Amino acid sequence: MSELINNREVHGPEQTRRQNMLKEIIKELHAGKSVEEVKARFEEAVGDVTVAEISAMEHSLMTEEGIPVSEVQRLCSVHTAIFKGSIEEIHRPSKPEEQAGHPVHTFKLENREIEKLVNFRLELHKDKFRKNDDEGIIFKLLEDLSLLLDIDKHFSRKENLLFPYLEKYGIYGPTQVMWGVDDGIRGMIKEAKVLLSGYTGNQEEVVSALELIIKEVNEMVFKEENILLPMALDKLTEDEWVKIARESGTIGFCLAAPEKEWVPERNPEPVDAEAKEEESAGTPQGFIRFETGILSVQQLELIMNHLPVDLTFIDENDVVRYFSHGKERIFPRTKAVIGRTVQNCHPPQSVHVVEKLLEDFKSGRKDAEDFWIQIKDKFIYIRYFAVRDEEGRYLGTLEFTQNIAPIRALEGQKRILSQ
Repeated sequence: MSELINNREVHGPEQTRRQNMLKEIIKELHAGKSVEEVKARFEEAVGDVTVAEISAMEHSLMTEEGIPVSEVQRLCSVHTAIFKGSIEEIHRPSKPEEQAGHPVHTFKLENREIEKLVNFRLELHKDKFRKNDDEGIIFKLLEDLSLLLDIDKHFSRKENLLFPYLEKYGIYGPTQVMWGVDDGIRGMIKEAKVLLSGYTGNQEEVVSALELIIKEVNEMVFKEENILLPMALDKLTEDEWVKIARESGTIGFCLAAPEKEWVPERNPEPVDAEAKEEESAGTPQGFIRFETGILSVQQLELIMNHLPVDLTFIDENDVVRYFSHGKERIFPRTKAVIGRTVQNCHPPQSVHVVEKLLEDFKSGRKDAEDFWIQIKDKFIYIRYFAVRDEEGRYLGTLEFTQNIAPIRALEGQKRILSQ
């Protein structure tokens, strides 16, 4: 993030001094000081801070001070407690983000619905549950939590559409931290559902779990609207926002959908712009000769997209180069992942698993690895293959994902001549 700061207008000894003071305050928190102890010093010595300073601070804690992502995540709520009310209002001469259909407008629209759900409905039902934990109120709480699980789409759009563009500008730290907190919230909601589904009479356990969810969700809304989205608005171009808006529907929306398609007032027509981009990138239009035949590029792409499996390929540098785009993908992919390292496509908590798998493939210890998981009515078989050339040199990894529930359900036989 230091390079980010250097590329912006916020240079000078005063900015460096404030940045160093912010780091010192966070290190004191890390060493055990209370929020109240550092808050007074923070307000007296630093005053208002900018979004860029918060971003730079979290990044430098990880890269320069060597504090693990997990530690920064643990401190994240404390950061928010300090920064709340101190982050300066960023005024812009024009605000496309206030137009319906702009991704930021949609994120905020969803946040208003999320707030209604947790601060009114879930809060109300939690209080009723505390007074009378009968089956009726348990059912209402389960209903609330099922609705709240829709937050996964809101988080997924951040992680798979917005974060890749921020990474293009060298912003990694805040996105890693936020992704980890997102996963924590997802886990809390699921755990609360388990507690309520198998309710054993431990009322306080359930109430504590619900209060934690309400607190964390509200904190996340604050972080998004006061840190993440202003930072993204400061960095991303209008064309990049157009691409995010166009791909958002692939992942879906949480509790509210954009009212209309966002078309910026100045018109690079998005479709034409993308076509020109692909043309300039030299999109091949000819034929590809294989050892066993010749296919046109169109035929090859259609074949890949008609396979009843999802394919994703990352190259020898761990960069995502291709994914098939069938009608019913199991795990959503957006074009924003192309060119992104696979490590940045996974939550921080699971990156070590990805790294281990790639290390085994690259070293030759393994050529394949399989996993299988049940998600609702789907039984998903996930296979990874090391792709090597004739000399055994590692060229990348192919991910193969298939819903094999219909195959597992087969019985008897059906011959080609059967009716």
